[in-house]
Amino acid sequence: MTKKKEYKINIEPRILELLGPSLYTNIYYVLAELIANSYDANASNVYIIQKEDCIIVEDDGTGMSYQQGDIKKYLDVAIETRSNPKDTFTQNKRRRKIGRKGVGKLAALSVSENVYVMTIKDKEKSGFILSRHVGKDNLLKPLDENEIKFELIKKNGTTIVMTDPQYGLHKTPSAKKNNLIKIFPLVDKDFKIHIITDKETVVIESFDDEMIKNLGALILLGDDFKYLAEYFDSQLEQKGDIEKELLVSQDEIKEKLQLINKAGKKKNYELIIKGWIGAYRSTRGRKLDSSDFPDNFISLLALGKLGEYNILPLVGKNKLREVYIVGQLHIDLFEETELPDMSLSNRQGYKTDDQRYQFVKKTIRDELLPRIVSMREKYADHQKKIKNKEKIEKQKKDEEKLRKKVDEYKSKTSSKAADRIAKNMDSDKTDKMAEIISDEMNEAINLIGLKQKVDAQKRKILICHTGEDKILADVVYKMLIFNDISDTEFIYSSCDSEGARIPEATSIFEYLRNFFVDSYSDKKILVLYITSNDMASSWGAVTEVGAGWITKSNHKIFNIKGHTPKRPLDIDKEWQTSIKDDGNIKMTKKEFDKFIVKIVDVCNILGRSPKSKEANIAELNRYVTVE
Repeated sequence: MTKKKEYKINIEPRILELLGPSLYTNIYYVLAELIANSYDANASNVYIIQKEDCIIVEDDGTGMSYQQGDIKKYLDVAIETRSNPKDTFTQNKRRRKIGRKGVGKLAALSVSENVYVMTIKDKEKSGFILSRHVGKDNLLKPLDENEIKFELIKKNGTTIVMTDPQYGLHKTPSAKKNNLIKIFPLVDKDFKIHIITDKETVVIESFDDEMIKNLGALILLGDDFKYLAEYFDSQLEQKGDIEKELLVSQDEIKEKLQLINKAGKKKNYELIIKGWIGAYRSTRGRKLDSSDFPDNFISLLALGKLGEYNILPLVGKNKLREVYIVGQLHIDLFEETELPDMSLSNRQGYKTDDQRYQFVKKTIRDELLPRIVSMREKYADHQKKIKNKEKIEKQKKDEEKLRKKVDEYKSKTSSKAADRIAKNMDSDKTDKMAEIISDEMNEAINLIGLKQKVDAQKRKILICHTGEDKILADVVYKMLIFNDISDTEFIYSSCDSEGARIPEATSIFEYLRNFFVDSYSDKKILVLYITSNDMASSWGAVTEVGAGWITKSNHKIFNIKGHTPKRPLDIDKEWQTSIKDDGNIKMTKKEFDKFIVKIVDVCNILGRSPKSKEANIAELNRYVTVE
């Protein structure tokens, strides 16, 4: 007679009650743990099956045998599974093991109070209910053999059934896929993840274009990740040499570290950082659901398994620029069997004081992150440059179209009006003549719409300055940007943003002549003069003054102390004065207030609603010192 199977979990029952619902904070972390167990079981396929009353994770791995002691080993919770080099690899040395702590099996208890564990190995079936509530005898409820059923596997394997799950998955398979690939990227033709619902099945069998296809800049580290280059496409219309600057493939980053191993001895190890870090072309429409993981992140992985989802908040410096950044860096030394375990119990972070972690953090902060941010800015500048050129070409075409239409309007209207007036010359009917002219003009009224269109395309503000005074010009520019004026409404030749600069092939004088002087559109540009002694001695800035004057534009003066503005500028009106002191801008309280007044007035001239004076004061205080 076969001995009845007993499933005794080697853990204090109270710990299950405490850890069960709180060990993991997201169902995808739970799935990653269960998938990792399948990976270590040499599975080729993992099936995530979503039903109304349960979530199932099933694999075609080696399965577990009660008779051979596999089940007992599984139920030895928190017993390290990689205690020596012999345990480093899976059966038949097919793979390097991911698991180590022996607590991943508890992950499912974060989702369900009762989890059905069913397994088959060499035709031997075993099954039990893993529960948060276990008696003092530590015995789990066994399943009869007729209760042990599998969804898809026919031979060996294991299935985990999370009943009445307290966490839900995203509704669409594509969203599930995107989340899983972020948290468990170790997929290929030999290890596939299948996501199955009652409507469709999605298979994850390669990392390739799942994330890379959306990037505008990419750094690849190490030979293992060079293949990702084939999936990269900046999608810039005019690529040329810029594509080479946006895709960088380099060697792994290596560092020799002297570490104390578990035996208490110092030993030299080589820390290797490989993987990739990139920047999205755009973030528009990326966030689909509040339960998704953030799309901007830098993950740390070891042996292919997630250790920390996002180190970006710890290494970042500029949140606005880093919203585009994404990456997955692999540091296998984090999971070196000989070294002390540095990962947290829930696989959602590392011990931050570990020497290995400190080196990786510094490398990302000081080297990788600044490089990819710079590459993203190159991408954005190139994209803006192309759009800017296209916009100006369109402006030229619209200007020429307006010119032809106006000439046509003048010719036809005057000719037809003259004919009709001639027919009425025999009578003294001035009212009739006025009516005739009005009728002819009304027939051409549709031209007004074209003029409005041409006017709307024009730049609104010219910041006239010399390079030495960029520091004050930047303050003026930033304050107007703060008040929701777009950078594409400026002509600011020294601006760090490509959008505010006109294309390199176009001079400011050519631009002003084409669109403000030799134009039938009478829309004027508002010129903001940054006047100083440096400007007075700069031929380029002086000619900009002349260009602004020729367009007969309205203007305002922001002066730097030590200089007195002169005509042709309108010096009868009060100007604002700042102090330029060793790379900083200083203002008296009165001049600070005058600066705010002028910024608000610029907004009003452009027909924009400025932000409150209090908001502008707070923003200006970020850039200048008030004396």
